Amino acid sequence: MSGKASVFVVPAREVTASFVNGAFELFVTRLDLGPEAVRAATALLSEEERRKAGRFAFDRDRRRFVVARAGLRELLAARLGIRPESVELMDGPHGKPALAQESCRGDLRFNLSHSEDVAVYAFARGREIGVDLEAVRALPDGDDIAARFFSVRENETYRGLDARDQPLGFFQCWTRKEAFVKALGDGLYYPLDSFDVSLAPGEPAQILRTGNIAGEHCGWQLFSFAPLAGFIAAVVIEDPVRKRIALRPL
Repeated sequence: MSGKASVFVVPAREVTASFVNGAFELFVTRLDLGPEAVRAATALLSEEERRKAGRFAFDRDRRRFVVARAGLRELLAARLGIRPESVELMDGPHGKPALAQESCRGDLRFNLSHSEDVAVYAFARGREIGVDLEAVRALPDGDDIAARFFSVRENETYRGLDARDQPLGFFQCWTRKEAFVKALGDGLYYPLDSFDVSLAPGEPAQILRTGNIAGEHCGWQLFSFAPLAGFIAAVVIEDPVRKRIALRPL
């Protein structure tokens, strides 16, 4: 299944994208805030999050982490009816962030991704969700990365693209694959070459195959959208109609 987002600009720094099926919410924000805003964002973080922020070697990366995490807390708090600093977060078995049990109301699931100074957040109720965002650019080693991590089918499609379409094709493939493994919650433990996604510019966003299962029967839906000029993102969410299949790589 594929879909397109209706994206509209709202006040301040936030852009909101919504899909017509109402299955999930998307929020896209800028991370390039001034010093005062970064200090205010830092005040919303937990002690552990502040420690993580302090481990970044570069101020730019530290700022991006702080603002992205504070934005997540604000968005979660608005849906939970609590203060941002009261949101209790934890990491899943493979590092996927989740709400701690005491904060989990209404079976809220979420995921986030950021690239450069842009972040995207995805929220759903009762269904796992994954999101990934990348700035589209030419990669000197794009062919090598595709050969190593894309499936055979994906690599053949990528290499068959016109040179001017390859950067977009590469990152459409990459974000769709990353969103899928993030939705699964398996992170790097699920081989990227064990499933196929569509990637050619102009084609619908689809999961084509997972192991020996056809994409339309895998129990997941894939959406792709461009939140801002020069960026591409993908969202994968559990299918509400088809029974979810316990996926295992071949």
